[in-house]
Amino acid sequence: MKHTKKVAGVAGILSVLWIGLTAAVAASQNRLLFNPLGSRREVLKPYSAGHRTRAVVIRAKDGTRLSGWLMTPRLAGPHPGVVYFGGRSEEVSWVARDAGQLFPGMTVLAVNYRGYGDSHGDPAEIHFVEDGRMLYDWLANRRDVDPQRMAVVGRSLGSGVAVQVAIDREPCSVVLITPYDSILAIAKRKFRTLPVEYVLRHKFESVKYAEKINAPVYVLRSEHDDIVPHSHTDLLVQKLGTLQADEIVPGSNHINIPYLPETQERIAYFLTDRFYPQPVLPV
Repeated sequence: MKHTKKVAGVAGILSVLWIGLTAAVAASQNRLLFNPLGSRREVLKPYSAGHRTRAVVIRAKDGTRLSGWLMTPRLAGPHPGVVYFGGRSEEVSWVARDAGQLFPGMTVLAVNYRGYGDSHGDPAEIHFVEDGRMLYDWLANRRDVDPQRMAVVGRSLGSGVAVQVAIDREPCSVVLITPYDSILAIAKRKFRTLPVEYVLRHKFESVKYAEKINAPVYVLRSEHDDIVPHSHTDLLVQKLGTLQADEIVPGSNHINIPYLPETQERIAYFLTDRFYPQPVLPV
């Protein structure tokens, strides 16, 4: 009897701890997933040597102020357009600095998510995707942008935004940097004993949308990735019917991959090839 009571007591304590841990994960999921407080201005005076660079404030449909940068080529347009979606904790001013190498000859819009940088509001998957569609339309409707030559580029967390925007707006190219099958799957891997599927509000289930993408997709992985294991990228890639290339950038990790010259050269080459296809010569 004493043994039974002891076992029951231990089971009760473990249950309380399990419930407490589950509640803690549920309550802190915004910080764990987004961590916008860590997104301080990365570049104090963003400027692209290959573009005219200006700060922009764009209102979301609900009036929320979103802040970022618009980079336009110095030559007269219309030009191809690129919308960039950043990763967790990422403040996107660095894109303005590196746009000349990443997006030569392209008009680029890089805007911080809600709660990131100087953008107002609170981060949430539904807001990121809705704002992403709005930003895509905002850029595509500019006179100096060719709406038939648009691309979305998403890094890490932002790959989930790019995927959902791509199925609704039909860009001509999609670039995904260290993408995943779903944030839910990664969370379940990290918190194996917790019912995260019931408490996670922002699931970013890219794998459910991948088959609906009609544009060519270029996937870039980091060589050493302890944030998005390659197995989670594999599951997404298997669903991409329009996959053009799936490459690993040597010497890269999850954090440094977008800043590396080789990464930037590969993205610039892929998009340039898509935006300015070479004519087929007669045989």
